[in-house]
This record gives sequence, structure tokens and C-alpha cells, in this order.
Amino acid sequence: MFTKWWMENLSRNRGNWGRSLGIAALCVNVLASSGCGLLPKEQEEEVLPTIQAPKISKKPEYEVTSDTFETTVQSSGQFLSQREEPVYFTLGDTLSLHLKELNIKLGDKVKKGAVIATLDTEELQKSVRDKELDIRSQEVTMKEALRTQDEKDPIEFETKKLQFEKARQELADLKDQISRAVLTAPFSGTVTSVNVDKGAMIKSYDTIAVIADTSNLVVAANIQKEDLEKLVVGMPAKVDINKIGEISGKIKVLPSASALERASDNGGSSGGNGGGGSGGANGNGGTTTPPKKQSLDQYMIIQLDKYPKGIERGTQLSVTVSTSKRENVIVIPISALRTTGSRSYVQVVEDDGSKREVDVEVGEQRSTDVEIKKGLTVGQKVVGR
Repeated sequence: MFTKWWMENLSRNRGNWGRSLGIAALCVNVLASSGCGLLPKEQEEEVLPTIQAPKISKKPEYEVTSDTFETTVQSSGQFLSQREEPVYFTLGDTLSLHLKELNIKLGDKVKKGAVIATLDTEELQKSVRDKELDIRSQEVTMKEALRTQDEKDPIEFETKKLQFEKARQELADLKDQISRAVLTAPFSGTVTSVNVDKGAMIKSYDTIAVIADTSNLVVAANIQKEDLEKLVVGMPAKVDINKIGEISGKIKVLPSASALERASDNGGSSGGNGGGGSGGANGNGGTTTPPKKQSLDQYMIIQLDKYPKGIERGTQLSVTVSTSKRENVIVIPISALRTTGSRSYVQVVEDDGSKREVDVEVGEQRSTDVEIKKGLTVGQKVVGR
């Protein structure tokens, strides 16, 4: 009985031990297979980048070439009228009147003699009527004085005579002022500027408007005084007209040095009298002298080979005049020229790649290249900076 119980327990214990041994064997296999993963990783060797040696920048090299070397004078300008005048009233020095009617506006075409504006002369007309009555009264007095001239003192008679003549002259002056209160166009043309508004107070020589003969336009170009000595009447010119294109021509008239100085003293050349619109006051502020007329003596006048149709006064343009033209001129880029004091030189590249300095004689210079008169030949190479 006891022996049977012991054997049964032994069999059960053997089963438990077997299971324990199996589990232990499984753990050993797991540890063996993953043992490397449980150990700390070895530090990988750092891969250093390859260091490239810096490249030394090479200066540019240019080939010596020949070119047509043309020197030009350039200027800006516009189409202006050969006859352009301000129009104004000529009243007494102290007289000022309101502008009653203004019959023009900017851009209007007017005929010679057309009424441009009129002044309000109602007060002047009243003065005329009063003066006429006064003169009629003085005429009666003068007739009586003439009948009794022998009975009166000669000085008294002469005084009354002078007073009568003075009154008649004052009446004539009033009527003359009324006649001047109507402003007419001095010639047929186009209104290029209106300087006043209806109702403005007008004095003598206030610019009312500017009229130009737009049927006779010329190319007027501004030039600098230092360029004047380079130009000669008859030189060919290219005129680039805004929105039209380039047209050939030649210099017809050149300004004098004194005219350019006057223009400079007056603040530079202008494109005409007055502005392009209507002002609220007056043009001259009531001066005692007439406003200046448009003058073309400060401009270079270009005669075109062919005038385009429909051109308008004030159209902008540019003028290029060729002052000299030479073929086969040796040139190099400006960046290849070196200077030290009064010395001008270049670095020439030899066939073996070496470089040597060569002194050169410099001629005219343009915006990107320079003329070499002596020291280089076409085909050589020079080093830039």
C-alpha cells in the first residue's frame, strides 16, 4: 500500500521536474539566440567627410578686338511751335477788372481776330457817361468864356481852357480802356495754355492764355554747354519720337553760348509758356511789362528728312548726333584696363599661360569699352579684374 503511494508520488514529481527542465532548456535557447541583443552595442566608427581643396578663382580673360568707334551727343527734346505767344490785356497800370467772358479752353483752335476774352467794363461805362455830362457842362462854360474873353483875366481863361482839354482827354482814355477790354487772337493757332478762370481779377499783362501755331512745328532739343563745341550745323542726327519711332535728320540751328547761359540762369529750358491747364488767378501777377514770348534760341533745332503726320506740340523725343565715326578701332573692356597714377597698362596672357604687364595708350572711352591707341594688337588676350 505504502509502496504504491510512493511510486505514484514519484511519477508525479518526475512529471513536474520534466516540465521544469523543459522550461529551463527553452530559456537557455532563448538567451543563447538573443544574447547579443542584450549586450551593449559597440560604438560604430565615425565616417569623416572628404575635404575638397578650395578652388582658386580665375580672373576673366578677354580677347582684344576691333570695332567701329562712334562718338555721339545725346539730348532730349520735344516738338515746339516756331510761333508761340502769350495773350494779355493792356490796361492802365493801376486798373484791374473782372474777367466777364472766357471764350476759349485748352486745345481749342482759334482764328486770327477771334474774341478770346472780355472784361467787365460796367463801371468804366458809367464813368464815361459821367464824364460826357461833365464835358457838356464845361462846353457851355467855355462858349460863354469865349464870348467874354476880352473882359476876363487871360490867366483865368487859360486855366478854364486847360481844364476843359483835360476832361476831354480823360474821356478819351476811358473809352480807350473800354476798347482794350476785348482780347482777340493775334494769329490763327491752338490754345496750349489757359491761365485764368472766368470772374478772376485781371490786371495789365496778366497772361490769359498761350496760343501756338501748331501747323509749323520743329524739333527743339536741349543741349549742354559743354556739348556745344562738339556740334556743327549740318551734322546728321537720329530723332527717336515717342510712339512713332526713329527718323533721320540734321542739325539746322545751334544755340549760342550766351543763350544757353540765359536759359541756365532762368532755371533751364522750358517747353513753352504757361502750364497745361486753367489756373484760378492770373499769369503774371499784374506786372508792368509784357510776359516773355516763347523763344527757340536756347534749343538745338533739328530738320527732319520727313515729318510724321499727326504730330502734336509737346510730343517728347530724343536726339542722337554722331560727332565722329572710326573703323577698326582696337578696343578692350574697361575692366581690363589698369591705372596707377598717370600710367595705364594691361595684363597680357602669353601662349604658355604666363602674364606680363604692357603699357598702353588710351583713347576715347564708352560705357563698356575703351579705345587702345598703342600697345595691343587684335587677337591678344588681356586679364580682367
